[in-house]
Amino acid sequence: MDRGAAMRRRLALGMAVLTASGLLALAAPGDAQAAGASCAGRKVRSFSFSTGSVEVYKRRGYVCAVTLPKKPGTRRYMMVSVQVYALQPVVDEGQFTRWAGPRTVHAGRHCVRVKGAVGHGSYESGWILC
Repeated sequence: MDRGAAMRRRLALGMAVLTASGLLALAAPGDAQAAGASCAGRKVRSFSFSTGSVEVYKRRGYVCAVTLPKKPGTRRYMMVSVQVYALQPVVDEGQFTRWAGPRTVHAGRHCVRVKGAVGHGSYESGWILC
């Protein structure tokens, strides 16, 4: 009988740990969780403009960008664009509530340009990450 009680205690402890980790994942702020999870790598730049920001991540020659609004939740026009020097830009645009993107390109050692827009506000970088 002692083994059955010990097994039930271990099972109850395991369920408690799983429940707690699930609650912590749900309690994380939506935009911070979404932006961090959407682009692989480390954040190398963040460009703010009047209605939002463009965040740029880099990992092993790949560059990823996502546009975040200052006030998420309202459906509005958003756009993010990443362009490697001498190539066509990779764009995501439309009516979104939380973010535009992510868009990832392989830049290697080439320069990239990022653009972002939320509503009437926008940002365009020069050639960066060269």
